[in-house]
Amino acid sequence: MADWIEVNTDLHFHGKFAGAVSERMVPEVIAEQAPLKGLQLVCTGDILHAGWQKLVKEQLSQAEGGIMEHKNGTKFLLQTEVEDNNRVHHIVLFPEWSKVEEVREKLKGKCKDLDSDGRQKLWLSGEEIAQIAVDAGCEVGFSHAFTPFFGIYAHYKSYKDCYKSLADKIHFCELGLSADTNMADRIAELHNLTFTSNSDAHSPWPNKLGREFNRLQIKEISFEEVSKALRREKDRKCILNVKFNPAEGKYNQTRCMGCLLFFKVKDAERLGWRCPECKRPIKKGVDQRIGELADIEEGKHPDHRPKCLHIIPLTEIIAIANGIKNAWSQKVQDMWKIYVDRFGNEIKALIDTPIEELAKIDLKTAELVKAFREGKFRYIPGGAGIYGIPVPPGKPLEIKYFESKQVSLKKFSVQ
Repeated sequence: MADWIEVNTDLHFHGKFAGAVSERMVPEVIAEQAPLKGLQLVCTGDILHAGWQKLVKEQLSQAEGGIMEHKNGTKFLLQTEVEDNNRVHHIVLFPEWSKVEEVREKLKGKCKDLDSDGRQKLWLSGEEIAQIAVDAGCEVGFSHAFTPFFGIYAHYKSYKDCYKSLADKIHFCELGLSADTNMADRIAELHNLTFTSNSDAHSPWPNKLGREFNRLQIKEISFEEVSKALRREKDRKCILNVKFNPAEGKYNQTRCMGCLLFFKVKDAERLGWRCPECKRPIKKGVDQRIGELADIEEGKHPDHRPKCLHIIPLTEIIAIANGIKNAWSQKVQDMWKIYVDRFGNEIKALIDTPIEELAKIDLKTAELVKAFREGKFRYIPGGAGIYGIPVPPGKPLEIKYFESKQVSLKKFSVQ
């Protein structure tokens, strides 16, 4: 058998037939963009949807080990995400096409229409979904574990309460943008699981696709090898989680859905989760929810847990460095392309390339990449569905919190 290989993989995103997804999110565009980011293996997404299946088969070819492949060498694992009858989202990875059809057949009559949306809403419990997946030889886990609408811990105190008799068949979970390894490992039961960090992207561009990814140590790219890595069998494993700083996630902190004021949980509870300033609902943050569930102090990890590396998309760093508000501006995109062409892909430029080499293209960007690598960025945290904002060194950090004693706003400004 071949020597070990290290594979950057994104195991969760959506295709054009899912809600609020770009029309450009199609297999051939995903395949073209993945290597620019530095991904060797991605997922198909939404593979239970008949229209999406047609596109996948037209634009990709069948490879060995249950893998689809684009002509440029980008490989795809058969995958989908579904929603159960309690609004919890689950990731399913399929070993081959016949199992996709087997699962699809079992789900007929279990939702309004399998082909109305790429992410199906099923009239089944998490346990029932897991049973169907396990019977078909699939891997199943839960998506964005802590998000307030569709995360498993928004509805349960334990993932075992969701999967019940199938809980021991769950080998992985997805952290989501608003949590990281340090946060999630405060919950003891999660020490049993492999953490995955995936993009959940709705567009194929490198600031979305692979914005979070996993580096797997496997022998070859196949479903069987990925499955063994998620189960941590025979030295196959995840060796690196790469993800946003959780403060950038859309639900990291407790925040008003209207005026975006931040709240302490005790104040939100006292106010009945209704903002006194604008009367809109207050949404509990992932950080606070994990605090409620935590039964281990931060910093304690199981021996198998890999390093978790926080990352900022290169286009964002270029834009901040050059004082450009729009990361899609032509200047930013042109400079991003220079970095990718020079160093091979975005990940190599962001993580591996010496700063002095980056400086030959743009000194200001190189200085901010250095600051990012050294953990010197701070953040206006995300919450209530709004992404957090990275703030470079030397810039003021302003966050508006509800002041409970005076029932007014208190503005914190830290230089």
